[in-house]
Amino acid sequence: MSKFIGVDLGGTNIRAAVVNEDGTILQIKKAESHPERGAEPVMETMISLIESLEGYEECEGIGLGIPGPIDTVHGKIIVSTNLPKLIGFPIADYIRKHFQKPTYMDNDVNVAGLGEAVLGGGKGYPIVYYVTISTGVGGALIIDNKVISGQNGHAGEIGNICIDRGRKKYNILNAGAVENEASGTAITRKGKAVFGEQISHAGDIFDLTRSGDEKALKIVDDMSYDLAMMFSAIGHVVDPHVFVVGGGVMKGKDVFFDKMEKYYRSMIHEGMQSVVFREARLEEPGIAGAAMLPMTQSKK
Repeated sequence: MSKFIGVDLGGTNIRAAVVNEDGTILQIKKAESHPERGAEPVMETMISLIESLEGYEECEGIGLGIPGPIDTVHGKIIVSTNLPKLIGFPIADYIRKHFQKPTYMDNDVNVAGLGEAVLGGGKGYPIVYYVTISTGVGGALIIDNKVISGQNGHAGEIGNICIDRGRKKYNILNAGAVENEASGTAITRKGKAVFGEQISHAGDIFDLTRSGDEKALKIVDDMSYDLAMMFSAIGHVVDPHVFVVGGGVMKGKDVFFDKMEKYYRSMIHEGMQSVVFREARLEEPGIAGAAMLPMTQSKK
């Protein structure tokens, strides 16, 4: 069975793993990334981490998952708040030349989506749209097990989809951007506005909803409708076979997921009703998905 290396590069840690083609993680290791030291020290840490993995020499390729928009053609970071000193550095080429193995990189949400498409909730479907709802909202389009990253690496930046231009603008995103209205961060903000400092995270609102609190029910209902509008915007462009949904907010799926899907189906054309919604299944979608990059990119 073929084996690949998956790497998850973040502002705090680098994780690297040997992964079978069936998604089984054989070994995983972690080291601090220290991006403040600059690009080459981070690369040397990554190389040492990979070389500490048993059997890394036998792996057929390397895949890297990195936060933010990625130039997948040239293997560079375009924008990053966590890794500013690595912007524009030829990361993929650096790793490829050292190990003499095919090396690919993409946004961390894209590789998580690829993992779910190849191995998880989207397995077996030709067109998969992956959505993660957590601190923010992100997405990834996978067609025939290939991630579609877009001309500038910004495909899947669905958190900026406007679901109501009449709402308040909070940051660099559009006024009414779904991330500012239906993410975990947004639900916490809205909960605090209604209930005060007793709300520390979205889960508190979900708990109040389960107890039947009418104000919490309204927050969750609005969230469900706003997410449905986002899914509708995606669906009318992509018309996927399956939406795979993951992220920390899915811990509250029992209070919003079915409602969200019902709203969505009321917004789309009759001929689009065959789409299915699936929950993300992988425990480590990012690192497993990164390992799937060289496997799927090498298959033409």
